[in-house]
Amino acid sequence: MHGFYRWSNKWWPGIIPLALLWALAGWNSTQPLEADLAARSNQALKNTVLDKTRISVAGRDVSFAAQAFSEEGRRSAVASVEAAPGVRLVNDETRLVAEAKPFVWVAERDNVRVTLWGTAPLPASKARILEAARAALNGTEVSDRMGMARGAPARFDAAALLLVDQMSKLKEGKIVLSDIGVSLSGMARDLGGREAIAAALKNLPEGFVVASNEVKAPPYIFQANKDPVAVTLTLSGYVPDNNAHAALAAAAGRKFPNEKIVDNLKASIGAPSGFTAAVTSALGALSRLSTGTLVVSDREIKLSGDALYEAAAGQIRAGLTRELPLGWTSKPEISVKPAAAPVDATVCQQLFAQNLTKGRIRFESSSASINADSAGLLDRLVETAMRCPSTNVEIVGHTDRSGAEEFNQELSEKRAQAVADYLVKAGLPADRFTAVGYGSALPIASNDTDEGKAQNRRIEFVVRP
Repeated sequence: MHGFYRWSNKWWPGIIPLALLWALAGWNSTQPLEADLAARSNQALKNTVLDKTRISVAGRDVSFAAQAFSEEGRRSAVASVEAAPGVRLVNDETRLVAEAKPFVWVAERDNVRVTLWGTAPLPASKARILEAARAALNGTEVSDRMGMARGAPARFDAAALLLVDQMSKLKEGKIVLSDIGVSLSGMARDLGGREAIAAALKNLPEGFVVASNEVKAPPYIFQANKDPVAVTLTLSGYVPDNNAHAALAAAAGRKFPNEKIVDNLKASIGAPSGFTAAVTSALGALSRLSTGTLVVSDREIKLSGDALYEAAAGQIRAGLTRELPLGWTSKPEISVKPAAAPVDATVCQQLFAQNLTKGRIRFESSSASINADSAGLLDRLVETAMRCPSTNVEIVGHTDRSGAEEFNQELSEKRAQAVADYLVKAGLPADRFTAVGYGSALPIASNDTDEGKAQNRRIEFVVRP
């Protein structure tokens, strides 16, 4: 008996390592089996559309968790795992993706990036929208914050892709798709962008509607800069059409006869009503400045620069406001150019001649009324007269040969007097000026052509010490 106990005490300690070896062998054989079942289960799901899929295997039992986008898809996915070779039991932990009510998708743009958020119905939808956004926005950063949910309206993808394309036309703004309703807000990138977006929205898939479109057009900008050093007038910005372009270019040529016109204007829709008339008037005001800038933004006119003398500054401010069409506003910032140094009679005569070399004082047809286009030229003549205060000036009127000689004589005298009155109104002494007229008696060109007649209709300044 004692011998048996001694034998048993020696035998049982050997069982422990044997059990460990048996367990290790079992573990080593189970691990490859579980990995194989996990691979088979995942392979069974390759053609399913799921989110957040998770597979774990214990022996031959599979725990399967995922979010499905439909009940049919969920059941099909579970059945696929159950049918995988070697699977004994499936622990079904699948759920349906949450349903969004309302189903909202948003694209939002700021100065830095475009952010996509809200919900997409499927991973493939999300990928298509993101790819389309990056293609349409040409290098602009696209931030993806889209989630996924059930409940999208039919033809969601087509609607979202069309709306993504509109983001390229926005400088900043937001597009919201809520169920079948589309809402837009923000600022169009270019003139015409607002209209282009509105036209594109007409192609929304059937069933979708535009709930609101508050996209604004950028300001309609026209600019003119007068540079006395380069002797140029530079026009830039927009005009409504080719006819308005031609009219404003012609007006600039008449009002700025001594300047080279640099025309960088482009035609674009979106001009406010009264645009051409307002800009023409504003160009006239700019022509009276020594140096200046005109900025037309929608219905607001900003004019800044130096008038040639004090009285002109007041006239320009008042005239700009008075002549604008209804609904337009002006912001004149007019200072007065410092008085130029005095000159003697000879230089004074040269300055008068230079001013009248390219430009001529214009009058209404068969009238002594001075055309508004000549205001800038007349102001330069005023400035010249102010530089030679000790001289007297004879203002001489001439006409072409059209009409009766007596009428032409009287017309030439009245036109000369109208110019003298302009100078006196500017603040110069009336006794310095004498107005005379010679009718058509002293032509400088042939009266047989329109060009020659235009040269003969003239005002001359003769300086008397």
